[in-house]
Order: sequence, then C-alpha cells, then structure tokens
Amino acid sequence: MNQLQKQLDIISNNMANADTNGFKKREATFTDLLAQSFNNQPNKNDEIGRLTPEKLRLGTGAKMAQAQLVLTQGNIKDTGRPLDVALTNEKQFFKVMTNKNGKNEVCYTRDGNFSLSPMGTNEVVLVNSSGYPVLDEKNQMIIFNKNAKDYAISENGKITVTLANGKQQTANLGMISVRKPQFLEQIGENLLGIPAKANININDVLTEMTGPLRNQISMKRGSLETSNVDTGKEMTDLINVQRSYQFQSKAITMSDQMMGLINGIR
Repeated sequence: MNQLQKQLDIISNNMANADTNGFKKREATFTDLLAQSFNNQPNKNDEIGRLTPEKLRLGTGAKMAQAQLVLTQGNIKDTGRPLDVALTNEKQFFKVMTNKNGKNEVCYTRDGNFSLSPMGTNEVVLVNSSGYPVLDEKNQMIIFNKNAKDYAISENGKITVTLANGKQQTANLGMISVRKPQFLEQIGENLLGIPAKANININDVLTEMTGPLRNQISMKRGSLETSNVDTGKEMTDLINVQRSYQFQSKAITMSDQMMGLINGIR
C-alpha cells in the first residue's frame, strides 16, 4: 500500500501540472520483490507432463522501481509574444539560475515564458515565469539596456535587442541536450536538476549546446509548449491505483479476521 501511495502521489503531481507550460510528466514502474520457492511435490515422477510452473512461489509483494521522466513533446500553442519560445526538440532545455539557501545553482526547464525584470537603474535582466534569471551559454545572466524597444529570438536561440538609438545587443540562450533523463529530478517550480548527493558525472547526463552544436537547437518564437500530461490516461491510472489500494486494504482486513479466528480456536 505504501508503494501504491507513491504512485498516487506521482499521478496527483502530473494532474496538478496539466496546464503548466513545458511540464514533463513522470510514470511509475514497479518490480517484484524477492520470492521463495517451495517444492510441493517431492516425487519428481509425479511432475511428468505438468504444464504449470514447478514449485510454489511465495512472494513478498512489489515495490516502485523508479519514477521515469517522460520527455515526449507537448503541444505548441501560439501566443504572439516576442519573448515566448517553445522548444521543438524534446531533449533540449533552457538554463536558469536559482538561489536557495544562499547558493546559486543551475537548473533546467522547458518553460519558455520569458520576460524582462528591472536590474539597477539602466538595465533589465531576462527571467523565466518564476522570476529566476535565464542564463546564456556561459552560465551568465542575460542583461540588456532598459531602453530596448524591440526583441527578436532566432531559431537557434540568439536574442537580438534593438535600442532606442538604433544600436543592437545580442546574447545566446543557454541550452542543454539531455542524454540520460533518468538522472534528472523535479525540484519544484517547473525546474529540473541533478541530485547534489548523487555520484553522477554531469557530462554523462547532458551536453552543453555551444559552438557548432547550437545549429541543432530547435525552437519556435511567439509560442509556448504545453505539458505532455494526458489527463485521460492519468484518470484511468488513478482509478486503477484506487482499486488496487482498496483490494490491498480488503486483503489486510480479511487476514486480520482469519488470524482472529485462529487465535480464538481452543
């Protein structure tokens, strides 16, 4: 029942983020625990012609093996905003900087709902929908003059800003391509990160899209990617989990009743 509760939590989180831009769902997978085999027929000659598996197997249940991150592409919706960007390659992510407990950390997101936030007196910084700074390819904040009046983002992630005096400023959106999504964890606010305590080489998990690799970046301007949560499937999974939960609860109740009868025999 504890393992079913974990799956229920995953389904609940998926459903809660069905309308979150760029959200990637997780799916629970289960594996059997160790089982014991008992020889129920000591005479091997009596096993001749048997079609069912030999011996009796006493299992100890199942457990959730992992909550796999699913990177399938979400739908693309047009917004018309010049600072909205939808990634069209399912393995690519933007980089943002978070600051929790006084420590800066690079995190990853598919949400391309960007905006400009004032920084100082004459500058603005590019931030995501949660207000975290969006990083460039060198993991630096993307800062422009506040007098910028026109913005354009190319399909390979280059931002060009035109100032009031006609001059231009440019920056490249920081991008990564994920090779091993199973090592990414959801850390809240529609962000993904690599567990700090895990003994993982970051270069085995992802690739920084710099230099010639930037030609492989694929995005659509003036659009946003929706989540890849299929609410119909999630509701079906929810019903199945609830039924399994009820079945397990009923089995425990019946087991207690049987033990009570046994203990009452004199």
